[in-house]
Amino acid sequence: MRRFYAPSENFNESKITLSVEESRHLRDVLRLRSSENVQAFDGEGREFFCEIEKLEKKGTVLRIIKKIAPTAPESGLDLTLVVALLKGEKFDLVVQKAVELGVTKLVPLNTKRADAKSKDSEKKLERWRKIIIDASKQSGRATLMQIEMPVDFKEFINSASKIFGDANLLLFAERNGSGFSGVKTNKKVVAIIGSEGGWDDAEIEFARDKNFQIITLKGRILRAETAAISIATILQHRFGDIS
Repeated sequence: MRRFYAPSENFNESKITLSVEESRHLRDVLRLRSSENVQAFDGEGREFFCEIEKLEKKGTVLRIIKKIAPTAPESGLDLTLVVALLKGEKFDLVVQKAVELGVTKLVPLNTKRADAKSKDSEKKLERWRKIIIDASKQSGRATLMQIEMPVDFKEFINSASKIFGDANLLLFAERNGSGFSGVKTNKKVVAIIGSEGGWDDAEIEFARDKNFQIITLKGRILRAETAAISIATILQHRFGDIS
């Protein structure tokens, strides 16, 4: 069943209006027609079985037939993935796979050795949000993963305990850390992954002083984007819904 996204303000009791972009995809790419059935979700956890009522360039109107369970339920793990900025399409890949893996929030991070800088942040954020919508449609999620503007390393570390409360605070580093077996069971986890260049010693110690547990995974040398995807998978397997 084809799935479409519309923000909650485009919903009323019986109708959903799709955006121009979603309408174009429905009409010109998928070539769907009036009276055909589709599913629509609002990015806040609600999903509906609908009928295409009116096809217009300014916005397709769907008639709600019934509310249904999301195609893919949300994980029981509240996972915030914090990833150093990466060049080119590498960060785009992390965004896409984080959605597929049920990450709750993704935070781009400025670090001393980050592969990219946070210039044109607004434009990047707009692109990442489009990737999140497309990946949510494909993966069956009805809740959009949150993504924030890039933040500086020290600013994030300083505020983490206050913002995330009793969450497990983890920084994954290529050295000076303990094994993953030492991570305590928790349904709320913050995981920080560095860039290709790794961490500066001062960054590791700063995080440790702010109650972050330093974790070193052994056995493989991974690219930064592979590490982010792998760590999200491991955490979902251990604490979430990947069994």
